[in-house]
Amino acid sequence: MTTVVNPSKAPAYADPRRPGRRRRSTGVLLAAPFAVLLLCTVLVPIGYAVYLSLFTDRLSGLGFDGYRQVFTGLANYADVLGDPAARTSVLHVAGYALIHIPVMFAGALLIALLLNSATVRLRQIWSLAVFLPYAVPGVIAGLIWAYLYSPGIGPLNDALPFDPLSDFGVLPSVVNMATWQWMGYNVIIFYTALQTVPREVLEAARADGAGAIRTALSIKLPMIRPTVFVALVFTTIGSLQLFTEPMVLRNFTGTVTSTWTPSLYIYEAAFTSNDYGRAAAASVLLAAASALLSALVMRLSARRSR
Repeated sequence: MTTVVNPSKAPAYADPRRPGRRRRSTGVLLAAPFAVLLLCTVLVPIGYAVYLSLFTDRLSGLGFDGYRQVFTGLANYADVLGDPAARTSVLHVAGYALIHIPVMFAGALLIALLLNSATVRLRQIWSLAVFLPYAVPGVIAGLIWAYLYSPGIGPLNDALPFDPLSDFGVLPSVVNMATWQWMGYNVIIFYTALQTVPREVLEAARADGAGAIRTALSIKLPMIRPTVFVALVFTTIGSLQLFTEPMVLRNFTGTVTSTWTPSLYIYEAAFTSNDYGRAAAASVLLAAASALLSALVMRLSARRSR
């Protein structure tokens, strides 16, 4: 005896591919706002900068018709790389980063470890006090420090064994200004990361006889290493983009020129010389250097985490 099954009443089995399609559609929908934001704020400006870097403005004919854009290829990049002022600005930023990054990270980690210790009272007040310099606008902070450095006005010029606005002292002065403002920001990041260290691990270390210093060096710092490397990436990028502090000090001393850092070099090329092609080429080179250094730091971080 045979049984005939009505196709309309046959049990419906779910397509095994349908859940995957739904997940992909949901992922695309959730990623769409980020993709649009990335396109509008990063990719399009970088593409336009690359486009501008391939052209330059030149007078047409006898100059009566004004300026016109002329395609020059990689000539603007060659001009930037061959400009002694651009190379000097890179050396200034390199010296600044070599001093600022170790000093700032050592101070931020030390303060974060102290705030995380069990002996510190009123942690919220101390955290707020450390974070307050970051809340001060960069230009305002730069003006305050510039007046403190100025001879005859501020006390630091007489208290320090060197002139903070001289050829020798201006670099430590800029480092001090940036470290004062950004150390509290990194302290909060490191302190928050230290709060996530499991308490049972710390208690086990104390039970094994580890002191506070040994616990900090052997347990706390290794466990927040990814956070430290992420902060290092942002600090490295910020060092390459140094602008506000030397821009303010330029009005108080002749040591800081209009091309003292790469960002000042780009500003001078774009808004003083009106050479937008050279400014765009310098901006692209600076962005490429920032990306390469960030990739290098992240690669080192991945190796250390293995």
